[in-house]
Amino acid sequence: MPPRIAVMMYTVLEQAKADLEGTLARIAELGFFGVETYGLLEHYPASRVRKAIAAAGLELTSAHAPFPSGPEASRILDDNAELGATTLVWSLEREEFDSPEAITAGLVRVNDGAENASKYGMRIAYHNHFAEFSQNFDGRQAYDLLLEQLDPRVVIELDMYWTRMGGADPAAVVASLGGRVKYVHIKDGPALSYEDDVMVPIGEGAMDWDAALTANPALEWHLLELERLNVDTFEAVERSYDYLVGRGLSRGNR
Repeated sequence: MPPRIAVMMYTVLEQAKADLEGTLARIAELGFFGVETYGLLEHYPASRVRKAIAAAGLELTSAHAPFPSGPEASRILDDNAELGATTLVWSLEREEFDSPEAITAGLVRVNDGAENASKYGMRIAYHNHFAEFSQNFDGRQAYDLLLEQLDPRVVIELDMYWTRMGGADPAAVVASLGGRVKYVHIKDGPALSYEDDVMVPIGEGAMDWDAALTANPALEWHLLELERLNVDTFEAVERSYDYLVGRGLSRGNR
């Protein structure tokens, strides 16, 4: 049975800022099982977000939140504990892949976050952009250097679109991650420019989803994320759901 499908809330952040409960209810009506939060705690108390997710009949798959390291660690962990999150997801910055030394330095923050999160019964997931795959050092890909040094408690959220934008094959990468990869971000578009690409509903762009989404049975969630759209957001979300569930790639609730 394929993984369940959820929405990454960056997709509908503006709608949720205007109407949190209504936006979550609409996501549930479209057939999604859950949401990954992003940016909501800057606008609403964590308790309200948690109640709204539950009231819509949705699950909280994970929460995008900075690595809980340094002076803000306790606040980040306390806020997300109140939210009910068990997995916190974040990324290193693009410039932290400019050299092997920069990768190692950045990973101190990630691995410290994993240790702090474990004290709350939480885990960290690492989310990539494109630099992890576009940067190579002495024939070794930056992403491989990252994986070697990640705390083994850190799981992987693979953004398949940005993987391709970095020059890698998403199907091959996700297959290589074995049981460590738990989530994938699903987005589609022309796959030409990190800064300028306009996204399209899933199945209408350059991505080979049949290959990418069947390459690793360890996945727990398929997370739909669409940004910079030229069509109505919820229309794109629904068309994406219909494509993924209709092809049997993702499991939906309608």
